[in-house]
Amino acid sequence: MSDDDSDDPVEPAENISGGDAGGGTVADFSPGDGERRAEAVVDELGDLYWRKAYGGQDAFECLVRTILSQNTSDAASQPAHDSLMARYGESEARSASETRTGSEATREGGDGERATSGDLAESLADAARDDLAETISAAGLYNRKSETIVRLAGRVVDEYGGADGFDEFVREGDPAEVRDALLDMKGVGPKTADCVLLFSGGRGGVFPVDTHVHRIARRMGLAPPDADHETVRAELEADVPADKCGFGHTAMIQFGREYCSARTPACLEGPEACPLYDLCERVGVDELSGEVVDPSEAAAGDA
Repeated sequence: MSDDDSDDPVEPAENISGGDAGGGTVADFSPGDGERRAEAVVDELGDLYWRKAYGGQDAFECLVRTILSQNTSDAASQPAHDSLMARYGESEARSASETRTGSEATREGGDGERATSGDLAESLADAARDDLAETISAAGLYNRKSETIVRLAGRVVDEYGGADGFDEFVREGDPAEVRDALLDMKGVGPKTADCVLLFSGGRGGVFPVDTHVHRIARRMGLAPPDADHETVRAELEADVPADKCGFGHTAMIQFGREYCSARTPACLEGPEACPLYDLCERVGVDELSGEVVDPSEAAAGDA
């Protein structure tokens, strides 16, 4: 299993997973009982940002989108996704098939029959890697990502019959089995798997952990300072109600971009500068000196 889920330090202005452009449906969440600080943090984030429940995205397209977002920003990955869908999306594949000969417009099935390709996974499994790399070049690391996407598309076709079968598996399968199956795919790490479960499957209780969430949860004291991504995920999913996890993920990313950045968190400007100041332990942040280190480094220094 490999995990290529780290983020580039470039910060886009808007988190496309939330806000008006991010899909999902508006949801109301009841305030927590105050006994779990992680839930209190998510409730406070609900006063700052959108409150949404997620699910319903096509699973394979969601997987591709998340692969494109690895090691880059939403601002870069969104144009790459749009270009990929314009070239390889279902409507384009069907339109192109109408102008080609039967042998060019069909692909061989496992039983020897030939069927017209109008499926995103089939289109990408058959894509020339160099052409795909050029199409997604805006996302960065396009050679590696194009290789990963073509390989994953082939596996989805072979194991699930295409994008529709994969979508059904993600939506209706046992969540633990779906996550294990995703993590068994080379190039898919925990954050990517959890994003597919959240944004496609609409699974409650899934709190994907990217670089922002990993940093903020440990800095605030919601997880041990030396916790890895999986430990942070387990801590948050244990303390945040299932229906608030998806919103908590997207809102915490936005909070990290606007207030709790890696090098210059807002609390350095004073308590009034950060709306979550009273809920935060500021592990690794020295407000007097202005020094900011990773929480794990701060914990090691205190040992």
